[in-house]
Amino acid sequence: MDKKSPYYRIYLLTVWQEHIGSLPEMITWRFRLEDPRSGQQRVFADAATLMIALGEIATATNATQTQQGEEE
Repeated sequence: MDKKSPYYRIYLLTVWQEHIGSLPEMITWRFRLEDPRSGQQRVFADAATLMIALGEIATATNATQTQQGEEE
């Protein structure tokens, strides 16, 4: 039986706070996702947008794996 290694990717996620406005309690979170192999970076203004992007990456990865499996 031929077992394939699981497909995985590694990303570096950087999370930081930024002040918005003049009051110290007015902050927002920012996110940066970096692919260390390519150096490609994507910056997100909120967690919801980050999660959408991660979902798109996972969907694209699944589609690629399915297509490769059909070719073998």
